[in-house]
Amino acid sequence: MAKPNYSYEKRQKELARQKKAEEKRLRKMEKRNGTADKEMAELPDHEEQPAPSADGTPPE
Repeated sequence: MAKPNYSYEKRQKELARQKKAEEKRLRKMEKRNGTADKEMAELPDHEEQPAPSADGTPPE
């Protein structure tokens, strides 16, 4: 009978924990940035002018 690979199981568990923590961190960041986005939406919009190309011709 094969011997169980406990180190593989442990590594998978660690990876799942890290993935969950990263998703939680991203949700918190989005939540914080969501309030900042609302504040930015209240500011007047400004149109951005496209930058000229490398050869100096204006963009189409």
